[in-house]
Amino acid sequence: MSILACPVCGEKLEISGKTYHCPNRHSFDAARSGYVNLLLSNHAGGVHGDNKLMVSARRDFLEAGHYEPLRAALCRKVAEFSSEDCVILDAGCGEGYYTSAIIDRSKIAVDVTGIDISKTAVDFAAKRKCGAAFAAGSVFHLPVISSSCDILVTLFAPYCGDEFRRVLKPGGVMIMAIPSAEHLWELKTAIYDTPYKNEVKPYELEGFEFLGSERITNEIALSTQQEIWSLFTMTPYYYKTGAAEQERLRQLTELRVTTDFELLTYRNI
Repeated sequence: MSILACPVCGEKLEISGKTYHCPNRHSFDAARSGYVNLLLSNHAGGVHGDNKLMVSARRDFLEAGHYEPLRAALCRKVAEFSSEDCVILDAGCGEGYYTSAIIDRSKIAVDVTGIDISKTAVDFAAKRKCGAAFAAGSVFHLPVISSSCDILVTLFAPYCGDEFRRVLKPGGVMIMAIPSAEHLWELKTAIYDTPYKNEVKPYELEGFEFLGSERITNEIALSTQQEIWSLFTMTPYYYKTGAAEQERLRQLTELRVTTDFELLTYRNI
């Protein structure tokens, strides 16, 4: 079942061959990989998401298994709230590393859609052929039918409470992953003269009932300069550092790094 909505008029999109169309005759052709571009220029806000460098670096890093504890915890949490033919939206799905695992590890049939503002990312995701539908779109203007989702997953993506509540069914569940205080501490120590811990904001969110949190902390060993650089380029620090700081990191050939996440669960009220 498609939950995608026309980004122009908001009507439900139907699929005919490789074309998505709505009752008002707006149509969108799927790319060769299978994703559909539903990102309107006035919804992009001048931001077009992660570029090919960041997407490729993240894919290579994640496929090495470094964030597997988070992926496993996410899949367990999704399974806890899933039922047969559950409709799941991954808002800010990136290249589909977590999206595909939700399907692969589910013991029941689930209907999964992934949306990301980066066309490069959703192109990578669609090429996984994991059984999910993928679309380019903004989390601030989700091309998704209102009250259509049982579960919404958002991992390190911008938070848009109004849109998330809109697409979730009443009583639907949101599962959110955020970096906790110690996340990538050693990487920041290697880059900055004065590193800082991540600020963890209060859990309460308007319109949601907070159901609980799970902290997932691990230590990973990066044994090549390429692995270190892949981790660095998939983070915001890549764009927030100068040449001198980046050169420090290029000198490293191994690094042990703390990964520190929190998995937060909410119910739409």
